[in-house]
Amino acid sequence: VTTFETEHVVKMKPGQTVDAGGYSVRFDGMQPATGPNYSEERRHFIISRGGVAVADVWSSKRVYTARQMPTTEAGIVTFGLSQLYLSLGDPTNDGGIVVRIWWKPFILCIWGGAVIMAIGGFVSLSDRRLRVGAPSRRAKPARPALEPAE
Repeated sequence: VTTFETEHVVKMKPGQTVDAGGYSVRFDGMQPATGPNYSEERRHFIISRGGVAVADVWSSKRVYTARQMPTTEAGIVTFGLSQLYLSLGDPTNDGGIVVRIWWKPFILCIWGGAVIMAIGGFVSLSDRRLRVGAPSRRAKPARPALEPAE
């Protein structure tokens, strides 16, 4: 997966665009929001290809009120077997924010490997001869003839 992956760490302001994986990522703006036990600043991104918008993504930085613990909620967009991840960093003094953008082509093929391994396990269990540690059926040994004691 990491062979074809691209990663960009950029400072973005509203309206700026970054290219990643053949797509253009435009930072559209921010919106504060509150949840049941957190407050967050959501950032909106528009993903386009060839000038046509194909998806929009929200990423956020949350602060949970009970422990004042910050977290980052990444925005993930799936295109076929590939995914685009948008993760937020710290805000800058001039009104921008640091954004980390990952393009991971064929990342969903990892699940195909797990399916192939499961199928292989079922095939190996289907034939008793191939099981490791399975007792084999043997013919009962013939009883020795009784001999008189001397």
